[in-house]
Amino acid sequence: MGLGMKVSLSVICVSLIFTVLKMSQLLDKAKNFIAEKVADMPKPEANITDVDFKDVTRQSVEYLAKVNVSNPYSTSIPICEIKYSFKSANREIASGTVPDPGSLKASDTTLLNVLVKVPHNIIVSLVKDIGADWDIDYQLDIGLVIDLPIIGNFTIPLCQKGEIKLPSISDFFA
Repeated sequence: MGLGMKVSLSVICVSLIFTVLKMSQLLDKAKNFIAEKVADMPKPEANITDVDFKDVTRQSVEYLAKVNVSNPYSTSIPICEIKYSFKSANREIASGTVPDPGSLKASDTTLLNVLVKVPHNIIVSLVKDIGADWDIDYQLDIGLVIDLPIIGNFTIPLCQKGEIKLPSISDFFA
């Protein structure tokens, strides 16, 4: 192989390296552009509107959390799952997942019901917090996982703190 051939191959290799670097820079610019556009897109918004006593069973006390979710898109959006954690006295007393709870209505607000079951033995362990007013201070954390087109799974985190009444004896026999 002659000197001219070696120089030509070296020039071709250097040109190829520069082309790859330019393409890499172009891809980075495209990714940044898409990320900016996605960040500016309207996204569904949600809030916890209410947490109330629902029922007493042999195994647990059930509370119902109502979550309003607004969908700004003209198409329905599937909800992958709803994750929840119910805390009192700085400890988790119930947690769970609601698999495949349906879809968000297109260009509308959807009301989701999240059923939280707290075992009786855990409520008994909260006697100090219950006190004379027969309620517990709580924190409810909900992660609403939805499937947005192009973006993929997107979690809307929600948190609400408050007080909730415990069932009375009459609730057991009602």
